Amino acid sequence: MVDKALGTGGRKSEKDLKIRLKTAKGRKTGSTKWLERQLNDPYVAKARAAGYRSRAAFKIKEMDEKHHIFRQGMRIVDLGAAPGGWSQVAARATGSTDANPLIVGIDYLEMDPIPGVTLLMKDFTDDDAPSMLIAVMGGKKADLVMSDMAWPTTGHRPTDHLRIVQLIEIAAAFALDVLAPGGMFIAKVFQGGTEHELLHMLKRHFKTTHHAKPPSSRSDSAEAYLIAKGFKGSNDTSPGEGEYDR
Repeated sequence: MVDKALGTGGRKSEKDLKIRLKTAKGRKTGSTKWLERQLNDPYVAKARAAGYRSRAAFKIKEMDEKHHIFRQGMRIVDLGAAPGGWSQVAARATGSTDANPLIVGIDYLEMDPIPGVTLLMKDFTDDDAPSMLIAVMGGKKADLVMSDMAWPTTGHRPTDHLRIVQLIEIAAAFALDVLAPGGMFIAKVFQGGTEHELLHMLKRHFKTTHHAKPPSSRSDSAEAYLIAKGFKGSNDTSPGEGEYDR
């Protein structure tokens, strides 16, 4: 019944056990392929079973396992937080509660409340967004600024590259303003798509910088993550000690 309903044709080989959808009337082929990928993605099922709002939760969890990002009691700003998977992971890892919220998330998309997280419905690229976040933080410094922000892709790689670099620059400038010494900055990038000027700036302000491609990031995706660790503080801009790992 499932095979017939989903248009799989009842094929029996292991390769064809994947759910396949016929292109329904009114649904574009691209949408059908996206639905097929979601239905067959093990991380989508794992996220649902674990109570996470998106498969992206496993990206930050895997980065944490390798790079030791989270610790109890740290203060975090989550840029481009919707639908909330990263904030969920951060709240659980830091012990953030509604009585003592340690996480602030911002996105122009509306989100349902997350225990231990203060959410702002606001476009972070708006001029007044950084000051709103700082006000919510009550003047306290952050230990981590993390950004999973990305513009919708245009399909034109040079344009998409410039747009993602612009987002990283905005997020990085904010991080330099609000991070406590020793803090971290994490941002989504395209593989091989970080401008040298931006990377040089981060290496001046952080002890080490790395690129990460967590296992849950789809292999056919160009996304990766830039992790800058050991913020030196606004008065220390000497060159970084660690090597840059692509």
